[in-house]
Amino acid sequence: MAARQGGGGAESRRAERRGSESRGPERRLPDRTVATNRRARHDYSIEETFGAGLVLTGPEVKSLRAGRATLSDAFARVDPSGTAVWLENVHIPPYEMADLRRHEPTRPRKLLLHREQIERLIGKTAERGLTLIPLKIYFTRGLAKVELGLGRGRRQFEKRQAIAEREHRREIERAVGARDHRRG
Repeated sequence: MAARQGGGGAESRRAERRGSESRGPERRLPDRTVATNRRARHDYSIEETFGAGLVLTGPEVKSLRAGRATLSDAFARVDPSGTAVWLENVHIPPYEMADLRRHEPTRPRKLLLHREQIERLIGKTAERGLTLIPLKIYFTRGLAKVELGLGRGRRQFEKRQAIAEREHRREIERAVGARDHRRG
């Protein structure tokens, strides 16, 4: 009797359960955004962005998974000792099914960053007068993360100028799109 090729026996089933390489390319779930700080890009000119992990309690994670969080007045600060970065004024409402007595919606939350990143942030925020602003909270591979922006506050005339530039770009894109549409 000839040996079967490709094998359909117990060994191949075990390999499937283990997650062998023969399974094909790994499917990656896209990042799921929970909350965005739309005012941040209007009020600040963002020079650099980076991601950081969040230290949360169980009910806070459940509340975030339900898509409930507000970043409107939030900011991040580096601890004076230079050992940690804290996220302040992020409002995560209590999860309905959890114990509501111990939940503090706007408590300071610790951010998880490498020591080198924290040292770099200390230098940039102290020297050049930059501010740490949370831009969005999202989930990546089941972990809650926050995207921080290092930005400089805009004055009123700079905000108007940025709006005018954005509208001008949109008009140009609209004109180019209309021209291409007529040709096609």
